[in-house]
Amino acid sequence: MAPSASPAYRPLAERMRPRHVGEVIGQQHLLGEGMALRLAFESGQPHSCILWGPPGVGKTTIARLMADAFDANFITISAVLGGIKDIREAVEQAQQARAGLEQRHTIVFVDEVHRFNKSQQDAFLPHVESGLFTFIGATTENPSFEVNSALLSRATVYVLQPLSASDLQKIIDAALVEQALPAIEPVAAERLIAYADGDARRLLNTLETLTVAVRQERQEVISDAWLLKVLGERLRRYDKGGEQFYDTISALHKSVRGSDPDAALYWFVRMLDGGADPRYMARRLIRMASEDIGLADPRALHLALDAAQVYERLGSPEGELALAECVVYLAVAPKSNAVYRAFNAVRALVKGDATRPVPLHLRNAPTQLMKKLDYGKDYRYAHDEPQGFAAGETYLPEGLEGQHFYHPVERGLEIRIAEKLRALRAANDQVRSTGA
Repeated sequence: MAPSASPAYRPLAERMRPRHVGEVIGQQHLLGEGMALRLAFESGQPHSCILWGPPGVGKTTIARLMADAFDANFITISAVLGGIKDIREAVEQAQQARAGLEQRHTIVFVDEVHRFNKSQQDAFLPHVESGLFTFIGATTENPSFEVNSALLSRATVYVLQPLSASDLQKIIDAALVEQALPAIEPVAAERLIAYADGDARRLLNTLETLTVAVRQERQEVISDAWLLKVLGERLRRYDKGGEQFYDTISALHKSVRGSDPDAALYWFVRMLDGGADPRYMARRLIRMASEDIGLADPRALHLALDAAQVYERLGSPEGELALAECVVYLAVAPKSNAVYRAFNAVRALVKGDATRPVPLHLRNAPTQLMKKLDYGKDYRYAHDEPQGFAAGETYLPEGLEGQHFYHPVERGLEIRIAEKLRALRAANDQVRSTGA
C-alpha cells in the first residue's frame, strides 16, 4: 500500500513542522531574539497581521504557532476554495469558543487572502474590530495592492524572506534523520537546495519522494548522478549538459553586464527550459538593474519591477515574455556600477569607523535647550540659496570633509550627473578657498 493510502500517514513537511517558535528555521529578522514578531509571541497579546512572502517560507507555521502560544482556537480558511459561507462558519465557531466554559479566543487564518474579493475581505472587518477573533492573512502578493486598505490598516504586515541556502541545508540535515535517508553528497545537496529556491515545502516533498527509491535500490549514499537518474528532468536545473545552477545564472548576469542581448536571452530561456522559477528570475533582473545599470538608465529598474508585476498578473507562459523584454532592455542599456561601488565603500567605512557625531549645524533643534546648545546654528537652507545650492556648506562628519564615494561613469544619464557634480564641487571649492 502506498504511504498516502495509510490513515496514519503524515507528510514529511507536516511531521517536521516546528512546535515552538524557537524551532523555526529562517525568518530570524522577525523571529530572532528581540525581533518584532518574536516580541509579539512573548507579549501574550495576539494581534491581527498579514504574513507576506513566497511559498514555503513558514507563513502557515507561524500562524499555527501563534495560536498555540496564545492557547487560541485555530480556524483555517483557504481563500482559493472558500467564500462568504466559510467566513460565516468561522464567525459562529469563534462565538461558540468565546461563549464556552473555557472562553477561548479564536485566531482565523486565511491562506492566500489576496484571492478573496473586496466584499469577502470586508466581511472580516466588524469581527476584527469587535475583538471576536484575531485575523491572520497569508499572501504571496504585495498586500498594498491585493488587500483592502480598511483590513490592511487593522493588521501589521510582516515580510517573510525565501529561506537561505544554509537554512535549507539545516532542513535537509533534520529531514535525513526524520525520513531515515542515507547521507547526501554535497553536490547533490546543492542541487536540491537550488531546486527548492528558498521553498522548504518543495524541498521536503522532494526528499520524501526519494524515500521509496532509496528503499527499493538500497542506496547507501545519495549522489548527484543518482539523484538526477531518479528525479530526472525535475532536478536538471538550468542545464542540459552538466553545468550547475549558479554557473547559468552567472552566465545570464554577465551577458547582461556585457551588453549582449542575444546571449542574455539565450541563457534566460535555458533557465526557463530547465525549470527555473520565473519569480526567481524576476528578482535577479531587479538586482541586475540596480547593480549594473544604476543611474546610467534609471528606467531599467522601473522596467524590471514592471516585468515582475506583469508576470504576477499573467503567470506562465504569457508573463515570461515581459521578463524576456526586460532581459533584452537591461542588456542594451548603458551600464554603471557607480552607485553599487559607492554603497559598498560607504558601508565598509561605516562598519570599520568610529561613530562620528552629527555636526551641530545639521542637528534638529525642536526645543529651546537644543537651540541654546547651538543645534542647527548657521545651517543654510538650500532652497533659499542661489540656484537651490548652498555653496561651501559641509554635510559630512568632521574628519570626512571632501570625501567622494560616488563617481559617476561617462555613460548614459550619468554623463549629465557627472557634469552637475563637477559644477557643484567647483562652486564649493571656490567658496571654501576664498572664504566667501
